[in-house]
Amino acid sequence: MAKSYENAGVNLEAGYEVVRRIKQHVASTKRIGTMGNIGAFGGMFDLSQLGVREPVLVSGTDGVGTKLKIAFAMDKHDTIGIDAVAMCVNDVLAQGAEPLIFLDYVALGHNIPAKVEAIVAGVAEGCRQAGCALVGGETAEMPGMYADGEYDIAGYTTGVVEKSKLIDGTKVKVGDVLVGIASTGVHSNGFSLVRKIVADRKLSYFDSVEEFSGRKLGDVLLTPTKIYVKQVLDVIRNCDVHGICHITGGGFDENIPRVLQKGQGLEIYEGTWEILKVFEVLEKWGGIPHREMFNIFNMGIGMVVVLDAAEADKAISILEGHGEKASVIGKVTDKEGINIILK
Repeated sequence: MAKSYENAGVNLEAGYEVVRRIKQHVASTKRIGTMGNIGAFGGMFDLSQLGVREPVLVSGTDGVGTKLKIAFAMDKHDTIGIDAVAMCVNDVLAQGAEPLIFLDYVALGHNIPAKVEAIVAGVAEGCRQAGCALVGGETAEMPGMYADGEYDIAGYTTGVVEKSKLIDGTKVKVGDVLVGIASTGVHSNGFSLVRKIVADRKLSYFDSVEEFSGRKLGDVLLTPTKIYVKQVLDVIRNCDVHGICHITGGGFDENIPRVLQKGQGLEIYEGTWEILKVFEVLEKWGGIPHREMFNIFNMGIGMVVVLDAAEADKAISILEGHGEKASVIGKVTDKEGINIILK
């Protein structure tokens, strides 16, 4: 045992125990193309096994943001890894790419193996939902960098798409419709405001909230980000998809226009989907102008698929076959800007 290192606050034995604990979770994410085992210096993937003729690799990296603060307060760490995966894989999906591999980075002040295992178990669950392999990662014990009980997590993914099937928005045209797919809650954006609202109202994350059928506030807010990979890939295989938008930070205003061409704009019709109770409560508690909510949160829509109006019913049927709630929420217009027509 490296006593000198332990005296400096780094427990190597705890690190070894983490590796032992997470092996089963990593193994559960294995998929076609996976090579090697946990413990190698680099994660490997055999792209040749996929039979892609002109592969374009699409990569993304992200974290979970201050949603982590709620996980710390609740001492609940088994879903935060799902969020880390979702934020990455949903982004590469927006280019039409199938996520292949995922790597995670967890940094914390003191290595508590059971906590790290819970985090990585969440990562593995997210990878299983996305159909990608957890091929590596890093747990960094950094005494003095993080307060007791706190940590940070970030993720990285690479996906692949045939060059001819890359979705980049260039096919989006006036008259195309927006098929919105329901979110599961706040997902992983807007939590600096969420936390301020909770603090201003002097609430505890352990409080049972009548509007949420008596559920604890923290449990509602920690609902994991939805992973849309398998269901949207099914739509891509069966429909001519022109654009895909992952609704993250900046809500509708920042994300949906990213697939538009010059001279194009959007009309979105509130009332064509269900705005989740959590957003109604946050709007009321925070005194937030209703229109402003759409520029901060996903408002109940986590992913948008843009396609010809003639294919909308087919796409919705496919999504509903995967158990998703989906509907036409708007259309592409010839007037620049985004016009959300409120109820």
